[in-house]
Amino acid sequence: MSENDTAGTPVEQSPGSLSNDERTWAMIGHLSAFSAFVTGIGCIIGPLVVWLVKRDSQPFAAEQAKEALNFNITMAIAFCALVVFTIITLGIGVLLAWPIGAALFVGWFVLTIIGAIKANEGVAYRYPFTLHLVK
Repeated sequence: MSENDTAGTPVEQSPGSLSNDERTWAMIGHLSAFSAFVTGIGCIIGPLVVWLVKRDSQPFAAEQAKEALNFNITMAIAFCALVVFTIITLGIGVLLAWPIGAALFVGWFVLTIIGAIKANEGVAYRYPFTLHLVK
């Protein structure tokens, strides 16, 4: 099994088929999720903007931005579920929700960086455990 098989089915592009600009935009599609540190919903808006801007002109960048968008929507749903769980349990659920939320945050952070690095190398990265809501 190759190293790329662990996160889905990424396909490596030949180096000559992708321009440096397209690889850079693909990387930005992943890294734009870090705009969540400025605005909470930025993790969704950043990849969405890159996908909308590049979907007609740069297919690789658009595909990677869409993958990042789906991953960030999945993470937002998971975090919202933890908040709802905490509210339903009248705050007692925070004892379970906080460590799970911290693990999700670390996973989100690490996987976003991995996705950006792979995209900059010209490798189509697929996030694990992602709901593909945007087709």
